[in-house]
Amino acid sequence: MTKISVATLNLRNRSDRWLERRQLIVAELLELQPDLVGLQEIYMPIRQGYWLRNQLNARLSSKPPYRLLQARKRHPIKGYFEGIGILARLPVISCDIVSLGYEGRVALRANIELPTGLGVDFVVTHLHHIAHDRQARLEQVMTLTGWLNNRNAAPYQIVVGDFNELPDGPAIQQMKVSYQSAYELARGREPLATYPTGLVDEDWAGCLDYIFLSSAIDGARRATLFCTRHASSDDTLFPSDHVGVLAEIDIGPDLP
Repeated sequence: MTKISVATLNLRNRSDRWLERRQLIVAELLELQPDLVGLQEIYMPIRQGYWLRNQLNARLSSKPPYRLLQARKRHPIKGYFEGIGILARLPVISCDIVSLGYEGRVALRANIELPTGLGVDFVVTHLHHIAHDRQARLEQVMTLTGWLNNRNAAPYQIVVGDFNELPDGPAIQQMKVSYQSAYELARGREPLATYPTGLVDEDWAGCLDYIFLSSAIDGARRATLFCTRHASSDDTLFPSDHVGVLAEIDIGPDLP
């Protein structure tokens, strides 16, 4: 059995005081040092993902360093500005992308080699953001799960991201036909809210961010939220407008 830690976080691109809050994100990730991190709303023109990777690697006290994989939106304009990504401290064997439509949204899959030699597919996505367009997100989830569960599907799969959908929404209910929520497995329920933080002025709150596990993965040892703390000198400065979700999971058979 191999224990790994996985996380997901929406970076909020460069909006809302990025230069002030970016070190809060670095500090949180250095404290937790997840093996795999899914990132959403990476702002490509400033090489935000590379900055984050380089800051983490410069401060890590132990090897291996993080590797960054990225995928832009497949949209002629929006794809220049924004994308999703994966930070991986485990060996990456291959990666590929599927289009999910709705302004060029995509999912990025990396096949990861575990220390035992087993492979796991780690997938990050960021679904359509218009709140009332639930059918759009359901369509995206059906495309995503169809892509992930073809004839050559890996038995061990972890799907993370900002799904822009509450737990009772059709997209999340469809995900739970084939996958288990790591946070729900570990804590008995989904988080009350992963959005917003005090970084933004919003009049509602809800759970939008998830870590899903395929049925071959037994469950989650632990699940928690991170990036929940504001700066010590400013109670309106948070790492992002979303909090992150982190889970520790066991993969593979028990070793003798």
